[in-house]
Amino acid sequence: MAIFTIGDLHLSLGTAKPMDIFRGWENYVERLRENWLAAVSPEDTVVLAGDTSWAMKLEDCTADFAFLQALPGKKLLLKGNHDYWWTTMAKMNAYLSANGFTSLSFLHNCCVFAEDVALCGTRGWLFDISEAHDEKVMRRECGRLLASLCAAGDAEKIVFLHYPPIYPQANADEIVAILHEFGIKRCFYGHLHGASIPRAVQGTVDGIDYRLISADALRFFPYKI
Repeated sequence: MAIFTIGDLHLSLGTAKPMDIFRGWENYVERLRENWLAAVSPEDTVVLAGDTSWAMKLEDCTADFAFLQALPGKKLLLKGNHDYWWTTMAKMNAYLSANGFTSLSFLHNCCVFAEDVALCGTRGWLFDISEAHDEKVMRRECGRLLASLCAAGDAEKIVFLHYPPIYPQANADEIVAILHEFGIKRCFYGHLHGASIPRAVQGTVDGIDYRLISADALRFFPYKI
């Protein structure tokens, strides 16, 4: 068994919002499918770090989730800033069950164990919080990250976020502080595309290895951890 991750698939099989109008995204669904099949086995786990589907409503995710269901491996979905379909866990779990999406589940206020490692995470938030709303969202995201990490107990923990916790000239300090508090050594994040990819902070910073795993940064090949 192995653990993979990739973020920002931006699937739009059930809605008219194609990504292949953007440079580097040409034929991306087929490229993703081929790369996934070449790397991932049925017993593997793949963490999808947000922005999985462009659907606006949960019921419009069916074509995108069916695409994922047909791929090998267990898929864990985080929330991204464009996952407008995201609703309550009860509704989402009922939707998965009703549609037979048995290989999909959500990483939200919890952790999932794979290969004796605890997979933890949350969406995260922006580093430049300035409004009361931003501060409220950051507190909520920190609470979710703490809940996920605490659920892992003493196991080795890997953190997955949608928003980058660290930038070239600034950090989401609240998130980074939690990573250090729990002794996190590996953190994977998405969200960044195009011209932002070369500027992403990657490598070891203060003892934590950060990796950008947005789909176009990985050339649509799931990253093996």
